[in-house]
Amino acid sequence: MTDNFYVRYYVGHKGKFGHEFLEFEIKADGKMRYANNSNYKNEIMIRKEVNISQGAIEELKRIIFDAEIMKEDDKLWPEPDRIGTQELEIVSGQDHISFSTTKIGSLLDVQESKDPDGLRIFYYLVQDLKCFVFSLIRLHFKIKPIS
Repeated sequence: MTDNFYVRYYVGHKGKFGHEFLEFEIKADGKMRYANNSNYKNEIMIRKEVNISQGAIEELKRIIFDAEIMKEDDKLWPEPDRIGTQELEIVSGQDHISFSTTKIGSLLDVQESKDPDGLRIFYYLVQDLKCFVFSLIRLHFKIKPIS
């Protein structure tokens, strides 16, 4: 495939239960990887890998481009700290952006930042991307309902 497209999101921290994180990446060929690691109550790492359709990739691109995140800059965003790190990397054609900031607990954290408009775009885009990925994971893997 000639289209150069890639998305990776990571959020995590190192604390009482070790390195806990959620990460996913989606490539232009449709390969999506997901990992969720938590050692709380001796949980094990969850890893999923699926192939998604070109239509799903086009929808992902639409979500990203409609958010206009490619125009943003993270230089005024809070630095990663002991609370945690969030990273978002997007490659689309010749454009390549990479954002890094601390974990955002709520919109109050966004409003109190030095760049509330840019961080708000990031915050909502991340919410949309996580919903999109979780939906794809649920569609591909039957989750056993709680009885």
